[in-house]
Amino acid sequence: MANKVVIFGEIMMRLSPKGNERFVQAKEFEVTYGGAEANVAVSLSSFGVDASFVTVLPDNEIGQSALNAVRMHGVDTKFILRKNGRLGTYYSEKGVSQRPSKVIYDRANSLISLAKVGDFDWDAVFEGANWFHFTGITPALGKNVAELCIEAAKKAKEKGLCVSCDLNYRSKLWTREEASKTMSELMKYVDVVIANEEDAKDVFGIESTSSDINSGKLDKEGYKEVARKLQERFGFKKVAITLRESLSASHNIWSALLYENGEFFFSKKYDIFPIVDRVGGGDSFGAGLIYSFLNGKDAQTSIEFAVAASCLKHSIPGDFNLVSTKEVETLMKGNGSGRVQR
Repeated sequence: MANKVVIFGEIMMRLSPKGNERFVQAKEFEVTYGGAEANVAVSLSSFGVDASFVTVLPDNEIGQSALNAVRMHGVDTKFILRKNGRLGTYYSEKGVSQRPSKVIYDRANSLISLAKVGDFDWDAVFEGANWFHFTGITPALGKNVAELCIEAAKKAKEKGLCVSCDLNYRSKLWTREEASKTMSELMKYVDVVIANEEDAKDVFGIESTSSDINSGKLDKEGYKEVARKLQERFGFKKVAITLRESLSASHNIWSALLYENGEFFFSKKYDIFPIVDRVGGGDSFGAGLIYSFLNGKDAQTSIEFAVAASCLKHSIPGDFNLVSTKEVETLMKGNGSGRVQR
């Protein structure tokens, strides 16, 4: 059976000042589309996976533009609902050097945030699928959407799908207490969890005692402890944690670990400079993991592929990671010189 992944979540219009301009300088904005789940869908499709994106979009030209943005990259859009309402928007200001990037959301009352249990025929959506992915952003959009996520995750497990979740805590959407309560319920259905240095602490109060993300200091033993505690609490089959050593907005060291069957696997480190666009970096990592697991890659190869894929995303403007498996594998083999390929 061919691999099919269902991804549920929001896609938004992204408005960005040109280059490194600040919001207050901008006379015009570049329009692109993106969002955590849409980014995963596009990455998977670029890797040759049958990716089906499920969301709700306005039944107008703006909604069509968002739909076209994922469909042009081969994503299956037939389960996207169209209704009267608005598309969420976010503004992204690119940081550089010591000035951090900034994001401003304008997504209140977007159509996906108004979705509720019963809106989707999950039996039809999951037909022929073997994987379901969502992130912690979607249930943060409202109690009704959290209930919808639980409905989808339950149905996916009933049908024997593997379920993955990127915790993706967003403080602008909900409190730590709200996130902990809702995500703890959702974790009952999750097989593979993905987190970054902060998510486990923010959502579940699990943290490394020997790392300081603001100073760029990361300790492997500390993150082994975090992964182990996550697995012990929720029974995940796999735990992946991305490790970002942020030297500046333009310069990061990027790596990750995978915890599976009581063993830890660390990727190589990538020194990323200059960063073109880090938005979507974690999503491209998640897509790389899902692709690797679906294709039977061993743990070490899987974490190396995911980190290499995400490293390449940092070189691409916009939310989407538009790279092929061949390009990722070339980087995995050590060819990161950037020489022209003829």
